[in-house]
Amino acid sequence: MKFGKILSAAALLLSSNLSFAEEVPQAVIDLADSLMPLGKEVVLVNAVKAQNAQGKSLDSIKTLDEKWIATAGIDDFMSSLMNNEAAKFLTTFEASQPYYQEIFLMDNQGANVAMTSKTSDYWQGDEDKWQKSFANGKGDKHIGPVKFDESSQAYLVQISIPVMDGDAAIGAITIGINLDQFGL
Repeated sequence: MKFGKILSAAALLLSSNLSFAEEVPQAVIDLADSLMPLGKEVVLVNAVKAQNAQGKSLDSIKTLDEKWIATAGIDDFMSSLMNNEAAKFLTTFEASQPYYQEIFLMDNQGANVAMTSKTSDYWQGDEDKWQKSFANGKGDKHIGPVKFDESSQAYLVQISIPVMDGDAAIGAITIGINLDQFGL
């Protein structure tokens, strides 16, 4: 049974005043564990280290975020984040499974470093996906809630993992998982 059909049944239950909370399937939790080594890939670690070394201020990141959100389409800056070496690696990784959808790499403040497609904003530092996977430099995995994505018309969950340099988290990666393509 497709995940979308399961959630449709859940909506019927909700409309009849019954309680229902959709749990993230165990298979997705297992997938998150298997993705942890991705955060040690040299090309990704090097890209995050290079951006961290630039020492961007949070104010400058927030200014870029405002411009990003206000920009329709893809400008040159966004394109550069979709075509750098880390983005090429992520694009190849995304193509390795039909259920991977939208992968992006973030620095030590939650700013985008690389991405496979344009994200809705540039700065992820105020969101659980970055905060919980970066975990104040300790690093941890984070699995977001199941959400319906209007643009893809699919049920998605985001898995976020830390980018590790030795024992320290220096950034994070978020991987979108299309649950219908995942076979649930």
